[in-house]
Amino acid sequence: MENQRERKQVKKLFTVLFLSSRGGYTRLRLMSALMDSPMNANQLSNILSLDYKTVIHHLEVLMDNQIVVRDGDGYGALFRPSKFFLTHKDLFREVTSDVKFTKSMKKEP
Repeated sequence: MENQRERKQVKKLFTVLFLSSRGGYTRLRLMSALMDSPMNANQLSNILSLDYKTVIHHLEVLMDNQIVVRDGDGYGALFRPSKFFLTHKDLFREVTSDVKFTKSMKKEP
């Protein structure tokens, strides 16, 4: 069973990554999109109306923190939530529950 100390550390990580640090809101939008389905950086850039290099930067931050994993190499590599993130998805929802976030933030096709 997961202990309280680990939950507290994960909650702190999610708070820093998604709420209290610069770029947190962008990372929150990226995770919301990736929870719907795996995508490459170009797809994320188009859906969220973000610069491609911005998307790459935030995906690297999320990969460095084991929140996102990359399947494949190069331009077409797909990104998806990691097993670690999926294990702690309840804490992610708890930490980000007060953020007003709707699908309307995504660019319509």
